[in-house]
Amino acid sequence: MLSILVCHSYFLRFDHKQRERAKPYPPLATLQVAGMLRQAGHAVALFDAMLAQSTQEFAHRLQSVRPQLVVFYEDNYNFLSKMCLGKMRSAASDMIAEARRGSVLVIASGSDASDAPEPYLRAGADAVLIGEGLSALLALVARIDARPHAVRAELTAGMPGIARLAANEVQIARGAALLRNLPHAGFPAWDLIDVERYRAVWQAAHGFFSLNMAASRGCSFRCNWCAKPIWGNQYLQRDAAEVAAEMGYLRRTFAPDHIWFADDIFGFRVDWVRDFARAARTEGGAVPFTIQTRADLLSVRMAEALAEAGCREAWIGAESGSQRVLDAMNKGIRVAEVIEGRARLKAVGIRVGFFIQLGYIGEQLEDILATRALIAAARPDDVGVSVAYPLPGTKFYELVKAQLGAQTHWNESNDLAMMFRGTYTSDFYRRVRDLLHRQVDAARPGELERRWRALLAREAQFRNQPDSRGRTLGSVQVGLSPAVVEG
Repeated sequence: MLSILVCHSYFLRFDHKQRERAKPYPPLATLQVAGMLRQAGHAVALFDAMLAQSTQEFAHRLQSVRPQLVVFYEDNYNFLSKMCLGKMRSAASDMIAEARRGSVLVIASGSDASDAPEPYLRAGADAVLIGEGLSALLALVARIDARPHAVRAELTAGMPGIARLAANEVQIARGAALLRNLPHAGFPAWDLIDVERYRAVWQAAHGFFSLNMAASRGCSFRCNWCAKPIWGNQYLQRDAAEVAAEMGYLRRTFAPDHIWFADDIFGFRVDWVRDFARAARTEGGAVPFTIQTRADLLSVRMAEALAEAGCREAWIGAESGSQRVLDAMNKGIRVAEVIEGRARLKAVGIRVGFFIQLGYIGEQLEDILATRALIAAARPDDVGVSVAYPLPGTKFYELVKAQLGAQTHWNESNDLAMMFRGTYTSDFYRRVRDLLHRQVDAARPGELERRWRALLAREAQFRNQPDSRGRTLGSVQVGLSPAVVEG
C-alpha cells in the first residue's frame, strides 16, 4: 500500500475572471481518481487547489502528508483545464518542483500535460500520463507499490501510455487502453474536500449552492476547433440509474440547490434521459440541473424529456449565426436548428444559453452581423462569448500554427486575445463581445444600436493588416482552398 497525495493545479485565485464569477466547482476528475486509488487499497490524501491562496499551501500539505507518490490529475471535466492557462501551468511546475525537492515520485496528467509533456517532465515529473491515463496510472502505481526501492527510471521504463525523460530526451509510449467503464462505486471521493468552503462562496455571491456531476465522458462529434487529448472522439455514457443514485447521494449528503452536469453533451438519447428521470424519481427527486448540449439533438421529445428529468437550463454551442462559419468549423449544425432548439426548450420552461465563438478562420463582418441577428431572433437567456482559440491537436490549430507567436496559451481566461492573425484585432472582438452581452440583457435598445453604429463606423480601423506576404487569416488569402475554408 502506498501513501499517495492526489492534487490538481487550477487555482481560482490566479484567474481574475473566474474569481469574479465566484462559481467554483470541486475538481471532479481529481476526486474520481482519488476514489479509484483508494479503492485499490492505497492511503489517499488530497490537495484541492481551487480555493487555495497559493502554491505554498501545497507545500504545507506535502509536509503534513509526507507521501511516497504525488499524482497531479487535472479536472478533465473543467473546460478551463482544456484551455491550458499559462498561470496554471506555472503553478503545476512549481508544485511538481516542490514535490521533487522532497524526493517524492511525481505523476502528472491533464490536457496540457498530454499535449505538451516536456514542461512537466522538465519541472520534475517522473511520468506524464497520455490521454485520460487511468489504465496507465493503475499499472504504474502497482509497479511502484511492488518495487518501492527501485530506481526512478526503472519504474517508468517500458510502460505504455506515458511520457518520460530518458537520456534527457522526451520519450512517449502510447498504447494504453481507455477504461470504458470506471469503477464508480464510491466516486468521487467527496469526503476528501471541504464542501462547506464551496457552499460559502456560492451562497455569498449568488444565494444558492451548486455542485457538479458528469453522466458521460467525451464527445463523438468532430468540430475542427475542439481539442480532445483526453477521451478522443469517444462518447462513454454511464448507466442512467447509477447517475441518478449519485445525484441522490449528493442531495442527501450536501443538500445542493443545483447541479451542473459537466458533460460535453448530456443525455444524447431521449430514452436515456427518460430512464434517468424515472430513476431520479425513485431516488426521491432530481436536483434542478444545468447541462450542455447540441442544437441538432433538441427534438420536441428531447426537450420534454429534459424538462421531466429536472433540467432548468441548457447551454447550446451555437458558435455563430453564419452558416458559412459553422460549415468551416465542421460544426455539423444549421443556424435554423439553433433557433428551433432554443424555441423547443423555451416551450417547456428551460432557460437557454448560447456559446458564441468570434474570429474563426474566414469570418468577416457580415458573419459577425449574422451572429447578432441570430441572437436577436432566438433571444437566448444568456450568452458566453469567446474568440477562436487554437488548441494543439485540432485541425484548426494546424491551419493557423504558422501564425502563432510566442504566446500559445492565454494566461488566464479573461484574456480574450487572438493568438493568430484573424480578420480583426483582439480589441474589436472584445467590443463585439460586450455588445452581444448588452443585446441579451435588452437594456436601453436605443443606446445599444448607437454603440453598434459607432463600432461599425470605425470597423476598418480594427482590421488586421496583411503580413509581409500579403496574407491575413481573415480572408481566403491564407493559401487555403475555398473548399477548406467553407468546410
